[in-house]
Amino acid sequence: MSPRSALVNEELRRRSKERLLHAAVELVDERGYEATTLGDIADRAGSARGLVSYYFPGKRQLVQSAVHRLMHRTLEEALEREPRTDDGGERMARAIDAILGLARDRPVLMRQHMAGLLQAEGFLPCPEQRRLAELLSDTVARHGSRDVESDYPMLRALLMGAVYAAVMPGAPMSVPMLRAELFKRYRLDWEMGVPPDPGGTGGTKERDRTDMARFFATDPETQSK
Repeated sequence: MSPRSALVNEELRRRSKERLLHAAVELVDERGYEATTLGDIADRAGSARGLVSYYFPGKRQLVQSAVHRLMHRTLEEALEREPRTDDGGERMARAIDAILGLARDRPVLMRQHMAGLLQAEGFLPCPEQRRLAELLSDTVARHGSRDVESDYPMLRALLMGAVYAAVMPGAPMSVPMLRAELFKRYRLDWEMGVPPDPGGTGGTKERDRTDMARFFATDPETQSK
């Protein structure tokens, strides 16, 4: 039997890493960070436990990468959904709704993510986070910013603050209220993006609780573009 080619090995490594990222967000979403072990993640992914440390220095780095993947793929999907648009205001509205939607639909996961950012090791840069930063920076630029280097960190801080307020144990703020403040700051019309359903409980007209698996595809033909 001939040895596997470098391309085949690379594809197998990609799929293995994808499964670990997917397992991490699923388990933390279900159980919380502290109740999830690296062994649990490896078992859910169907991977050897040694592979976790091969790809990631530790659990915190793995979970941050996984959540940043979920965030940037969710944001990317929202920005590029039909009807596609180059309107800066609409794209800003979609970005805000995408991130607030994660706080609404995945409160445990996003609460644990925010708590992780406040730990001693704090913010841990990774390729997934860099892609999220690129998308938000582009959103700020299209919205008309003349100083993206200053305005992107402000948008990031405002979104992080809104997420924290939405998932804070014991005293969460409503997503529509937080959305209203962000829309006011960026001078956006309420009907942009995906407005909250006035007859619901803080959901949206197109509320989507689709399985997160589409953002962690292991099959090249089904991987999210």
